[in-house]
Amino acid sequence: MSDTVDVSGDHAGLLDTFASRRYFRKFERITQHLMRVSAVMQAEGQLSNADVDVITRYVSKLSFTFRALSMKYLLVGRDTGQFFGSLSMDTRESGFPVHRELLTMANDAAQAEKHLANMPSVEQYKEQMVRRIVGDQELPTKLQFALSQRLYYEELARGELFWAQNDPECLWVENLANGRRKFLIHWAVYDSQVNLPVVYLMELEDSGKTALPKDQYRWPEAQAHLMGQALAGLKLLTIAKGFDESFQDLHPKSLRRFHLGPMYSHGYTRQTGPLREVLEEARSPEGEDWALAWTREELESERVEQERAGWFGTVDREVFALDPFAGRGADTGATRMERSIILPQRPYQVLEEKNPPGFSSVRKFVVGAGGRVLSYR
Repeated sequence: MSDTVDVSGDHAGLLDTFASRRYFRKFERITQHLMRVSAVMQAEGQLSNADVDVITRYVSKLSFTFRALSMKYLLVGRDTGQFFGSLSMDTRESGFPVHRELLTMANDAAQAEKHLANMPSVEQYKEQMVRRIVGDQELPTKLQFALSQRLYYEELARGELFWAQNDPECLWVENLANGRRKFLIHWAVYDSQVNLPVVYLMELEDSGKTALPKDQYRWPEAQAHLMGQALAGLKLLTIAKGFDESFQDLHPKSLRRFHLGPMYSHGYTRQTGPLREVLEEARSPEGEDWALAWTREELESERVEQERAGWFGTVDREVFALDPFAGRGADTGATRMERSIILPQRPYQVLEEKNPPGFSSVRKFVVGAGGRVLSYR
């Protein structure tokens, strides 16, 4: 942790220029590997085409978010003439930037066009830097900082970033024989409790008169309800039952949640447990000193029961299947859960040699040069 300065016990600011850049390069590789792992799971039949499309989209947004933050903090640790802070990351739990970073970024994005309108172009900045180097024979650090902020606002203006809240979107799947419509809803949050990106997908049947995404009353209500329940601490069963009971003509048939992280790195994080010991012993070269956890939770409807509604009516209520093994379903609130870990070759070898308790059931994805991904159970 010599590259960071502790600022609150669980959070640290990356104050060193090279440590900051290594951190962002690490996540650039990790997001690329995440897409490849999704493709492997798709080929194995573990993820549907729709799942992979949605996950790939959010991972791409996450990579753009990291790119924007890397521009914002490009000159951290350098004398730029003014203090502009440093990236604050969660060293204890997630290894990701803290939630506040994304909130600040969203506020900056709302004003990006105004900032860009008052700044010289990239070419003008470069011309000024050349004149400063050649004419004045000095490093144009202040101009470099100004250019980095221009590039930051340009990234924000392009959009398609992963925000603290990514509102639900509704995709038509098919029209069913019973007159219902089937939709896939997906949304994502950067959970403030654990400082991690979390992706949700819900398949539902719509028995309403107007298709859900075109319904000016139900769709905003459904969006608000789902975002209000998008907390990592809530069980899928709680989220699905709450939604089912709140909308009589929307019937959730499955709900999936993907936790993208935590990220472990011996040089940046202080998590305890076997993975920290594995990374410490692996002594991997730069860029390969990391491991990323990936957790998939799934909840499926088992059957439908009729429930009285009013004096004479009835409504469908979903009964969800829970994990039957050793009563774990009541604990997890899910039909099934799979934990995976993505890591480079050298940490994987140490993990296999140590074989710590609790990792036998964890799926391992080992990434190598050229985008190669090997899967082990």
